[in-house]
Amino acid sequence: MLIISQVDLNFTLGEEKTIVCSKIAVYPRLEGGSSPLVLDGVDLKLISLKVNGKELKEDDFHLDSRHLTISSPPNEKFTLEVVNEIYPQKNTSLEGLYKSSGNFCTQCEAEGFRKITFYQDRPDIMAKYTCRIEADKSLYPVLLSNGNLVEQGDIDGNKHYAVWKDPFVKPCYLFALVAGQLESRDDTFTTRSGRKVSLKIWTPAQDLPKTAHAMYSLKAAMKWDEDVFGLEYDLDLFNIVAVPDFNMGAMENKSLNIFNSKLVLASPETATDADYAAILGVIGHEVGYLCTILPQLDRKQEFSSDLGSRTVKRIADVSKLRTYQFPQDAGPMAHPVRPHSYIKVYEKGMDLYFKRHDGQAVTCEDFFAAMRDANGADFANFLLWYSQAGTPRLKVVSTYNAQAKTYSLKFSQEVPPSPGQPIKEPMFIPVALGLLDSNGKDIPLSSVYHNGQLENIAIDGQPVYTTVLRVTKKEEEFVFNDVQERPVPSILRGYSAPVRMESDLTDADLWEAGQILARKLMLGLVSDYQQHKPLVLNPQFVSGVKSILADSILDKEFIAKAITLPGEGEIMDMMDVADPDAVHAVRTFIRKQLASELKQELLNTVKNNRSSEEYVFDHPSMARRALKNVALAYLGSLGDAEITELALHEYKSATNLTEQFAALVALDQIPGKTRDEVLADFYSKWQHDFLVVNKWFALQAMSDIPGNVENVRKLLSHPAFDMRNPNKVYSLIGGFCGSPVNFHAKDGSGYKFLGEMVVQLDKLNPQVASRMVSAFSRWKRYDETRQSLAKAQLEMILSANGLSENVFEIASKSLAA
Repeated sequence: MLIISQVDLNFTLGEEKTIVCSKIAVYPRLEGGSSPLVLDGVDLKLISLKVNGKELKEDDFHLDSRHLTISSPPNEKFTLEVVNEIYPQKNTSLEGLYKSSGNFCTQCEAEGFRKITFYQDRPDIMAKYTCRIEADKSLYPVLLSNGNLVEQGDIDGNKHYAVWKDPFVKPCYLFALVAGQLESRDDTFTTRSGRKVSLKIWTPAQDLPKTAHAMYSLKAAMKWDEDVFGLEYDLDLFNIVAVPDFNMGAMENKSLNIFNSKLVLASPETATDADYAAILGVIGHEVGYLCTILPQLDRKQEFSSDLGSRTVKRIADVSKLRTYQFPQDAGPMAHPVRPHSYIKVYEKGMDLYFKRHDGQAVTCEDFFAAMRDANGADFANFLLWYSQAGTPRLKVVSTYNAQAKTYSLKFSQEVPPSPGQPIKEPMFIPVALGLLDSNGKDIPLSSVYHNGQLENIAIDGQPVYTTVLRVTKKEEEFVFNDVQERPVPSILRGYSAPVRMESDLTDADLWEAGQILARKLMLGLVSDYQQHKPLVLNPQFVSGVKSILADSILDKEFIAKAITLPGEGEIMDMMDVADPDAVHAVRTFIRKQLASELKQELLNTVKNNRSSEEYVFDHPSMARRALKNVALAYLGSLGDAEITELALHEYKSATNLTEQFAALVALDQIPGKTRDEVLADFYSKWQHDFLVVNKWFALQAMSDIPGNVENVRKLLSHPAFDMRNPNKVYSLIGGFCGSPVNFHAKDGSGYKFLGEMVVQLDKLNPQVASRMVSAFSRWKRYDETRQSLAKAQLEMILSANGLSENVFEIASKSLAA
């Protein structure tokens, strides 16, 4: 095993090719020990190879399409020098070094560094980096890399250079380089010790006015790190670069964060509230480069919650888990994180974690040990969350004994089989719980009977209103004493564990959890639809929505989320055999029924939440817009002339994109001349802003209009669409996959379209293609006709010549599931 301590890189950027010279200090982990040195390298042309200054002969090494192997390296510290050529202009994979809109840019996570130079491309290889960049001064006036700028100057031939030195060790996936014609928004941040850090956000000149919110987010995130974790930024400079062609959302390369433009650029006219919130959250996540440590204690979630509404943010996070993570956990791509009272616990553990491991490559076990040791807590079988794939199913049965005044909760858990893991052990499931009386007030709790003994749960002799039950066995019972009436349990408060929960609660109890009731109601109506019974909406459900709408005390954004129905994918995921047509019909029926019966209330909601004031990104303003827009979307489902006129008025009078686009969404539900004219007007107005045009693509792609696949095929030829740009692909092709009724069309037209697109995309960008093919991963969830059609497309994809490893892995696993 070898250790790499220092990496010196020298880039000569050219228009046809780039020369990369690397000088690496290597020494054996055990003095005197020597084994072959195997370096990763893909799409590289080797020019020269030296060990301790001596050129190696061809017999001294072996080179293939993926590796460079030096068979007998020195058995003591030595210097390895490699010179190779790369071709960024031809690199459409957007991994390694590539050109984006005329600028050079890197993306090295997860295995992109091997496309830059030969190296051990692994996250546990930590080294210090120096980077020298040389380029044409007119074409690339800005030269950036990690760390601090230590030298720069001019060279003959209208060239210049810059040398960057990072004083801290890092894995190669955090290496970054940017060169191009960029301008910066400049600011400073004063750390708590009084040190001034220079902040710069780089974009093309025309986009600079749209970076004000990103700078606010950057400074807020740096201060939050200090306030919450006691962490002070340790370099003199922090750069962010906005890149239009980027596979991911952002990359947390220390001191040189590279971001997808959609997560940096914002103005009230060109970005929605959701965009503003995403920028705040992602910058908060990436800046600290303490990226997600536990799914439920994500830095981004905590940061966004502290700067907004914690309750609403939690609802959004849970919804995202149910929509994206749970289906993956239940499909062929399920995988564990690794093969084989919360915030206080978190903060104490984080202090010890940083003390022990700052600057190291760490494991899940290191993090777990810090949390356990700092709190002296028993986290038995908690590590199963890392080694077992799948979403646990938690069942709850409640019993109230009126004579004994006891309330019992019996929990049983099961983790479904997943690929390679047919049998699972019981998990550690923390269940945050409170009990409510008939007036909806929290019941004070002092003790609970569990495992044959009475456990005290009071704190400093005072009862609590929320306690955490540790469910660690296949079946467990918890009994609460001195409960004067049958309570309503409030289970999984704060969504304390990412599980699917089933309970024996009655419909009356379930009003405390509207989404659970909505899913239950929708599944019942889906069954009716499949049996050709007339659809009838429960009047209690309508009354419940009406009462929520009328509640002036509730947060307006909470109301907006509370009256939004579960998505079609979420309902299909709960069915033994997913039926896209039935679920779509039922959800459409409920939306129209609610809009019809609550038309006046919804009209009043739109009217009462209008505002002509200047756009402000704060919670009250966002909440007002969210509620207004949800009400307008419901009304749009009616499709009558009055509503068309209303939506048109909202579109024309809107002073920000959040409200204008919401009106466009409402009009998009109403086929006809007005819809077509407004879509054309929107494109005409924003055709020069690529991020807004992406929303225009996505809206049309996600349309539930029957046979929409043909419209999407036409949009592939639109002058604004470019298959090489991931954001455009995600908007148009990914957007189409987001319409279950059209993607899963019974004639197979949606599957055929995606199959063709995946094969085309794979030749350009395997990473993006692999994301798209994932839409096929759960094909066995559907009826036999759809299964046959989807299977045929997966087989067609696998038979394609030169298929990438990325796409092969997902397609083959999906087919074999």
